[in-house]
Amino acid sequence: MPPRKRKDTQEGLFGVPSGQTMAQLHEILWKAADKLRGSMDAAQYKDFVLGLVFLKYVSDAFAERREQIRAEALADGVPEARLESFLEDRDEYKREEIFWVPETARWDGLAAQAKVGNVGERLDQAMDAIMKANPELTGVLSKIFNRDSVDQRRLGELLDLISRAEFSGHEGRSARDVLGEVYEYFLEKFARAEGKRGGEFYTPASVVRVLVELLEPYKGRVYDPCCGSGGMFVQAEKFVMAHQGRRDDIVVYGQEANERTWRLAKMNLAIHGIGGNLSTKWADTFYEDKHPDLKADFILANPPFNMSDWHRRTDDPRWRFGVPPASNANFAWMQHIISKLGVRGSAGVVMANGSMASKQSGEGEIRAALVENDLVSCMIALPPQLFRTTQIPACLWIFAKDKSARGGLIDRSGQVLFIDARNMGTMVDRTERVFTDEDIQNIAGTYHAWRGTPSAHDAGFLYTDDPGYCYSADLGEIRDNDHNLSPGRYVGAAEIEDADHEPIATKIDRLKQELFSAFDESVRLEQIVRKKLENIDA
Repeated sequence: MPPRKRKDTQEGLFGVPSGQTMAQLHEILWKAADKLRGSMDAAQYKDFVLGLVFLKYVSDAFAERREQIRAEALADGVPEARLESFLEDRDEYKREEIFWVPETARWDGLAAQAKVGNVGERLDQAMDAIMKANPELTGVLSKIFNRDSVDQRRLGELLDLISRAEFSGHEGRSARDVLGEVYEYFLEKFARAEGKRGGEFYTPASVVRVLVELLEPYKGRVYDPCCGSGGMFVQAEKFVMAHQGRRDDIVVYGQEANERTWRLAKMNLAIHGIGGNLSTKWADTFYEDKHPDLKADFILANPPFNMSDWHRRTDDPRWRFGVPPASNANFAWMQHIISKLGVRGSAGVVMANGSMASKQSGEGEIRAALVENDLVSCMIALPPQLFRTTQIPACLWIFAKDKSARGGLIDRSGQVLFIDARNMGTMVDRTERVFTDEDIQNIAGTYHAWRGTPSAHDAGFLYTDDPGYCYSADLGEIRDNDHNLSPGRYVGAAEIEDADHEPIATKIDRLKQELFSAFDESVRLEQIVRKKLENIDA
């Protein structure tokens, strides 16, 4: 097969200038989403657009690797007659973690016939061919393009528009890196478009980064029992790579109850080259635990807040600390997560604020048991508007099975760190707040300084209680507060800085005298005004 023909350096495919910035690439792809927006709701066109973006990615990555193989073979003196056998050697692609794309599923051929007709049928066939050629993608790609409800004309236009996006060789980066960023961008945009339902598959990136920086999953088993689109795993992988690790330093396990969301997660992990075990099918974690024997080193989770419709068995062995109420699954999620922790495991969980203080239906007793068993390591109150998809105030629970001084850590047995981060974050528009890099470093740095971890020492963090921000409480003090875990109960009010350093008693006396003098002057001026008015003839 000859190399793909490209236009000159001034113009890319379909007349789009080469050297697109990421912002331009995002704009092109979001316009692609708009092509189907008018004919279906956000939840539906998310599946269409992300499925096609994934198809474009695997095809671009395949073509990119194909050209590399060709160049390597020719450089090694392989004759033209034998070149085809090298190009068709699937091991050459698998070795570089590139999916094999059968000829009928390659993007150039599909795009060339985008407006010929039967485009939906060809796309369904392409998805089927890719899954058959790559067993790890079995059941992941949706064959939804040839349905009667799909506007084939708009679908052809969508295919044409996505063709303008170059994922390979973009800004000197690999197709995988570019598409990984694009995929995350799309997940965020679709979560916003879907509103409340978007929270089912997407956790804001800055919140995930806080959890990852708190847990520091350098190596081991990472688990998420309600993994959504897999964002926790992607950020964990980025953390490992940023600290000179390798992708295989962590092994990820996840479960997701929603079929569509499970497919998104499988594609997300495939794009990022993460070999995760999300089971072979979606399933409800409470009804059918797909990883019954798993003991994880790290657990990252953002369960549905205050879920009332959940599968509850009162004799479930996971309820070691009390049977959760049927009306709310918050403490069911937390106990499930704790049951999955290894002997030195740690977990970070996003929860509704009510979990910190609620007493109804036995929740107060469960919370007290978690504290008394010394499982709670840190509680963090989050600022409002971090979650565009819900207005429910949220917090972070950090669990640790071992709070002792093993490995050079400070012994924090019998203690809990409280952090009030409600005043942190930056508004990016009128409705959404994000944590900045500095915010994330401060929160994580405070926790690691409290634990005495090497990363805190390297960053120059030294823990001390900071009124209005953080406080380390012992179990006795928490008992005195009836096991209420709201950070505001413990951190107190911030100290007011006195710029002139004047003693407070002296300042009060001075200000009192100034006020009395002002009263006297007011009386004097009033008398002058009265005299002036009396001298005016009526």
